[in-house]
Parts: sequence; structure tokens; C-alpha cells
Amino acid sequence: MVIDADRAHPLTAHAPRRGGRFYWRDLVATLDPVADAAEIHRITAAYEFPWDYQRALELALYRTYCVPSVSAVLSEAGNFRDKPQQRYDDTALLMAELVEYGYDSTRGKESLRVINRQHSMYDITNDDMLYVLSTFIYEPLEWIDAHGWRRLHPNERLAAFNFYRAVGNRMNIADIPEDMAEFRRWRDDYEARVFRYADTNHEIGTYTLELMCSWFPKPIRPAVRKGVMSILDDDMARAFGFPAPSPRLRNAAYAAIRARSRVIRWFPIRRRALSTEGTENRTYPGYPNGYRPADLGAHPIIPRDRAGAGGCPVPHGGAVGGCPVPHGGA
Repeated sequence: MVIDADRAHPLTAHAPRRGGRFYWRDLVATLDPVADAAEIHRITAAYEFPWDYQRALELALYRTYCVPSVSAVLSEAGNFRDKPQQRYDDTALLMAELVEYGYDSTRGKESLRVINRQHSMYDITNDDMLYVLSTFIYEPLEWIDAHGWRRLHPNERLAAFNFYRAVGNRMNIADIPEDMAEFRRWRDDYEARVFRYADTNHEIGTYTLELMCSWFPKPIRPAVRKGVMSILDDDMARAFGFPAPSPRLRNAAYAAIRARSRVIRWFPIRRRALSTEGTENRTYPGYPNGYRPADLGAHPIIPRDRAGAGGCPVPHGGAVGGCPVPHGGA
């Protein structure tokens, strides 16, 4: 992967081979959670807890589908019905781009252009945008503190808040609270007001559940389905119209996650980031090599550095012009 010249990572470029297990935490403790928010968040999400962050963000997105106005927009767009894996990959990769390169890098700005372009095509309220942003902050923090191999340092928590607040500002989301606790209270109040069952919740929730099951061999998909449903809280289950999981099954699922964390605790420190490269995707093979963030999404944007060069960023299959993306016959 070629890193943008304007976004180097000197803090993680030379991690010691025999650094103690808490090397990254101790480094984060020396940094400023405001000025260094992007770099702290990158260390937390891509070095310390990459698996946990990916699982928690999946749950965060799933949580947003419990809001009828959000699920209605997704149902109207039809992407979950027609291309659920691509919809998932677009979101995962665009967010990974922001974490890996930062929101003010060339790739970060391009990712935000794609995200803003997608959202501008639908009538989405500011409150819904604000709520989705809140889930990206709090769901991973609460997941890691409850199930991660260690609890988060206060700087990691504040950096995540400041990182996503900066992302929200660049998405023109209004009225983002400046205080972390205030934003959490706002999120709780919003859920209390709007979480309720809707047919579109059930539709999008079911499409997403089936997508997650499709990642596993058919014989174990029924068990995967039960496992995914078991980690939904009761409010989510009701909003989707799913049966409430048994407490025993829920406890077993979380016990398995915590058991994994107890093993990870003894691993050596990670010296290579797992962000864009570590994000599993099935619709963009080989990403990020040969791709730009502008290639992603239902409505890709041709980057300025390719415009007029005969290069279409959309995958087709064979080779066309000077485009580095595989194309397929004319």
C-alpha cells in the first residue's frame, strides 16, 4: 500500500520487536487526546483492538437500523436488498480509510467526499446523522471496556470522541455536543424516543443477518444466526421484531468473546496496523492496491488525478485505458 505523502505515522513506524504488552497504551498516555486524536485512535483501532473495533462497529451499524427513519432510507435505496455485501464493504473500507490515513489526508478527504455524496442523495435528518455518529463513538468504547483484553486508557476514550467529532464536522453534521458525557446522554434520550418496531427495521435487519451468516459454511449458519441474535440487546431485538435470545445463550456468547480476549492478552504487541489491509471485503478483491476511496460506493467519484486520463475507476473486469482497476469486456 502506498501511503499518502501528507500522512506519515512516525509514532508507529518503528515499534520495538520486544516491546512490553502495554507499549501502545503507555505511548498513548503521553499524547494529547485532542491534538493527537487521530493518531491515538489509529493506534487503538488498528493496533490494540482491530478485531474488537470491527465487531463493535458492525454492531453499531446494526443498532442504527433500529431507527425507523434510518431503515426507511436504506430500504428506499435498495442496496441491502440488491448488493448487501458491497454495501457492507463500502462502509467498512471508507471508515478504515479515515482511521488509517486521517480525515485531513488526501485519501481521507476523498473518503469524506464519497460519504457526503452518498448521503446527499437521500433526505436524512440531522438527528439521524448525529445518532449514527454517536454509535461509532460509544459502541466500540463500551464493547472494549466490557470484553476487550484490557480496559481503555482515558486518552483513548477522549481521542475516539474527538476523532469522530471531527469527522462529523467535516460531514456538516450540526449540533454535535462538545462534551463526551453530554453526547452519550443525547444518544440515550434519542433511542428512548425513536427506537420502535417498523417493517423496514425488520427488512434491513434480516438482510444484514443473512449477510453475516453467508460468511460461514452452510452447515454452521443456523448456529451463527443464533450467535449474532444473542448479542443484540432486548431493545434492538424488539425494534427488529426478532425473538429475544435466552439469557443463557447471550451469556455463553459473551463468555466466548471474553475468553478470546484472555488469550489475546498474552500476544506480543502488534507492529503492523490492521485497518484497510485487515478489513475483510469480498466485493473489492485486492483492495487497496489499484483503488482509491473514490472507487467505492454505489455512485463512485472519479478522482481528479484520474479525470481526463482515460481511466474509469469503476471495476468492470479486463484492462481499459490507464485505469489500474481490473475491467471486463467492452
